[in-house]
Amino acid sequence: MAQNILDRFKLDGKTALVTGGAQGIGQAYATALGEAGAKVAIVDINLALAEETANDLVKRGIEAIAVKTDVTSPEDVTKMVKTVVDKWGFLTIGVNNAGMGTWRDSISQEFSEWRKILSLNLDAVFLCAQAEAREMVKRGYGKIINTASMSAHISNTPQNQAAYNTSKAGVLHLTRSLAAEWAPQNIRVNSISPGYTKTALVDKLLETPEGKTILPKWLEKIPAARMAATGDLQGAVVYLASPASDYMTGSDMIIDGGYCCW
Repeated sequence: MAQNILDRFKLDGKTALVTGGAQGIGQAYATALGEAGAKVAIVDINLALAEETANDLVKRGIEAIAVKTDVTSPEDVTKMVKTVVDKWGFLTIGVNNAGMGTWRDSISQEFSEWRKILSLNLDAVFLCAQAEAREMVKRGYGKIINTASMSAHISNTPQNQAAYNTSKAGVLHLTRSLAAEWAPQNIRVNSISPGYTKTALVDKLLETPEGKTILPKWLEKIPAARMAATGDLQGAVVYLASPASDYMTGSDMIIDGGYCCW
């Protein structure tokens, strides 16, 4: 008899790591994976925040650890995966979520800033996926989930953010490429593309004079008439991490309240 559909969404016996997991979207992802039954490593460059998030999960009965990692460093990324494997014996789920963005006119953007954004948003996703896959291939199974963005599909207005858009478009094609390459090893690689999402970092941007003029223009273009809450993204990450999506790979889930429908 086929397994009950709700049971196929459970993550009992699975282990996960979430980069950028100490706050915002990453924290929501980590919480959802833990609630679904996985053991979760909160990976972040800010160890204090990662420990705070991990401790909150532990208080709720979820097994969690904090791992300080600079995801742009190959050495750190290797240590990140080793820490998880040393703790729990294996890695099932890798969520590559750490990222950053700025609003900057391209004509005046410093190349160093361009490289910083590409390094964190794209290079680091490759480094983490590579390290995760090297471990997953040993067991012949794994789920890798990359955070892209609706900005991978469109050129946002009115703010200028060419570096961010370009980096996230790269994540989309990297996801497809790795999915095709690793499918024979039973490693599934997919991505989630959030729309405008209320996080502490976004709220801080929207408190600036420029942000206050931009928010109404965003809302005019969202058919759902609101920004996403981080909880709106949790169902997608659990689905992509679970056996329910075992035949899905190389796909992107846009969760934007309909913004890209226009």
